[in-house]
Amino acid sequence: MPTGQTVLLVGGTGRTGQRVLQQLLSRGVVVRVIVRSRGKIAADIALNPNLAVVEGDLLSLSEEEMQRHVSGCEAVISCLGHVVSFRGVLGPPHRLVTLATTRLCRAIEALQPAQPVRLVLMSSVSVNRPGGLDTRRGMFELGFMWMLRGVIPPARDNQQAANFLHDSIGTDNPFVQWVAVRPDTLLEGDVSQYALHQGLVSSLFAPARTNMANVAHFMCELATNPKTWNDWQGKLPVIINAGSSMT
Repeated sequence: MPTGQTVLLVGGTGRTGQRVLQQLLSRGVVVRVIVRSRGKIAADIALNPNLAVVEGDLLSLSEEEMQRHVSGCEAVISCLGHVVSFRGVLGPPHRLVTLATTRLCRAIEALQPAQPVRLVLMSSVSVNRPGGLDTRRGMFELGFMWMLRGVIPPARDNQQAANFLHDSIGTDNPFVQWVAVRPDTLLEGDVSQYALHQGLVSSLFAPARTNMANVAHFMCELATNPKTWNDWQGKLPVIINAGSSMT
């Protein structure tokens, strides 16, 4: 059934983003999606009357275009990430997630909406909660992650995006509210039971598992369910499959 909500989705042709798009439409949400190629959207989904497709490169849009696409949206979901390939990991744009998150937030702030817009960012368990709050990660893992961020641009990018939300947007911004969702190892599979945690629950070297469909479900809940949003606003929840190993 229609919800009366409009959500802007970026990264909607990725593996998790496609699932977010499908689930939002199944909830009756009006979705505005920015993609580089509309041909990457399945034909049956592209015909959905609740879907508006904007074809373009998010980082190349003008400020006016960004504001126009954000205008009227109660929530923004970003599933942007670096393609898992040699070129995708090491090639430009090295700061894709950070730049996109910054541009989306600044566009919302420029519009000064009467009610704060919810921004849901897909992040990673490679990201530490700013302020040293993830006590689960010991000195060896912290050192390893520090080295990883130095040589792997996506790891550094994801951390910088989370730092931007925590430090620059904060938790009392009148126009933007946010949640950064941190899944562990991503798997195929349908929506199933999953668990949410404020901090890290597994070792970097013995990861837990998360169905992409579960990540999509949680992100859609954040965008559409006020109680879920109130529970996690301004936080970096870790999502793992129920029963996934925690060491």
